[in-house]
Amino acid sequence: MDFLRPGDWREALALRAERPGALPIAGGTDVMVEINHGGRRPEALLDLSALAELHALEHEPAGEDPAAPAGRVRLGAAVPYSRVVTELGAELPGLALAARTVGSPQIRNRGSVGGNLGAASPAGDCHPALLASGAEIEAVSVRGTRHIPVDDFYLGVKRNALAPDELIRSVRVPRATGPQQFSKVGPRNAMVIAVCAVAVALHPGRGGVGVGIGSAAPTPVRAREAEEYIAGVLADGDLWERRDPIPPAAARRFAELVAAACSPIDDVRGTAAYRRHAVAVMARRTLGWCWEAHRAGASDPRPEGGAPCA
Repeated sequence: MDFLRPGDWREALALRAERPGALPIAGGTDVMVEINHGGRRPEALLDLSALAELHALEHEPAGEDPAAPAGRVRLGAAVPYSRVVTELGAELPGLALAARTVGSPQIRNRGSVGGNLGAASPAGDCHPALLASGAEIEAVSVRGTRHIPVDDFYLGVKRNALAPDELIRSVRVPRATGPQQFSKVGPRNAMVIAVCAVAVALHPGRGGVGVGIGSAAPTPVRAREAEEYIAGVLADGDLWERRDPIPPAAARRFAELVAAACSPIDDVRGTAAYRRHAVAVMARRTLGWCWEAHRAGASDPRPEGGAPCA
């Protein structure tokens, strides 16, 4: 197995074009496990860990894009989860909550959102929050740059929309304009792959709600019908302005629609029936936590003393 270590970003793109079979690696928290266990044997590893561009964290100002009225945070592909947790809790609360649940402190210091996207596992913890927020991925090759909406990024189990000669340079995530929440279920409270996960993001300025689901379908998915339904309930009742409680029947219907967006399987971590049930419970809870934070005018949607796992 060859080991390729470019000295700068331009050389990395050239090597990617020349050796499309080389596997990009930065933190290596997924890749090295697969290699050590014999699950993968790439022809080469393309080590991107030393490239400064991939460790940059930038704050883009607000513009005219209605999808990001408060601007975006641009995360270099190798920015570790630990920085998301410590530096972005106010701007990207849903993603920060998800990052807190990833592995151990050692994993959070090495693994990154960009790596999560590159692996494209349906159980990746960051995917639901990125879907709920409306993130986009900056993919770069020697041919140029394109921005891929996160909704279009996941193509199948561990398959993404990157071309063979492309690398992820950054992830651009709209700053939160309302409360966000993330919840996942696992057999223990830490260092666990999600049995299923749900993220909810409120977008009061445009009267929208984003919902992302993980580990309950071949890819991470948006619950679009549930989003449209609850946004209609909030608009029809003028609840965004009045900040009244969401009717219990509407919350239950929302949870049913989120569960209906899943297509889970039975496996060693849980049954399809359990996943559907858990997704419905988490959907109702996370919506409730976010809505109570909106009613209170708070920016942190976590319940008092609560944890991000359901």
